Amino acid sequence: MSMHFSVLASGSTGNAIYVETEEHSFLVDAGLSGKQMDGLFKQIDRKIEDLSGILVTHEHSDHIKGLGVLARKYNLPIYANEKTWHAMDGLIGKIDVEQKFTFDMETAKHFGSLSIESFGVSHDAAEPMFYVFHHGEKKIALITDTGYVSDRMKGIISNADAYVFESNHDVGMLRMCRYPWNIKRRILSDVGHVSNEDAAIAMSDVMGDRTKRIYLAHLSTDNNMKDLARMSVTQTLESRGVIVGEQIELFDTDPKTPTNLLAV
Repeated sequence: MSMHFSVLASGSTGNAIYVETEEHSFLVDAGLSGKQMDGLFKQIDRKIEDLSGILVTHEHSDHIKGLGVLARKYNLPIYANEKTWHAMDGLIGKIDVEQKFTFDMETAKHFGSLSIESFGVSHDAAEPMFYVFHHGEKKIALITDTGYVSDRMKGIISNADAYVFESNHDVGMLRMCRYPWNIKRRILSDVGHVSNEDAAIAMSDVMGDRTKRIYLAHLSTDNNMKDLARMSVTQTLESRGVIVGEQIELFDTDPKTPTNLLAV
């Protein structure tokens, strides 16, 4: 029993992740326009109309920009917690009540042999949460948009086969950038985003024997670079006894180009 997934887009301009099993397929967030989402699905040779549903993490525009368009065009079920539904009111247009489903935080929903578990993160949204996919013995954990990774979060996402893990910014670049101080303070706060180094520390805490792949996600356009993120994460992991390239592989994500559809 295997799962396939692709990080369709990741970054401050838009986020979307695709996960499928033999029986079901889900999109986590739709943070790009409907036209862009159509193009991303074509690149991985999949069809939006075949989705079992869309899972929403939180109401920020880089996660829901295309949500309403896709829901209406393809008549797709949408899953979000109550506070997120309220926060999205007026942002995504009218969604038929038959398409609106509540997915409470810290619960699981089952779709045949696929189990999807939700968990809360620390971010400045109404009730932000991310997801862990379980299928047979396989596990994929998604965690971005959090100011820190708590012990509770670590327990939920531990020992996944693959991670999509936030590695948002380089602290030095952020401190020196042109952003106003209130924006810098927000990013650096406990309800902002994790840095490359803090992400790597959390990665080393949750990795297990079956962990093989980590995708570095939600990189800041202004305050990070792919090479820098990979170097910083590699150095921090290896300082904690994790050998990159042997024990695990690191992969880039991109704001516009999907990762290869990978079997886990």
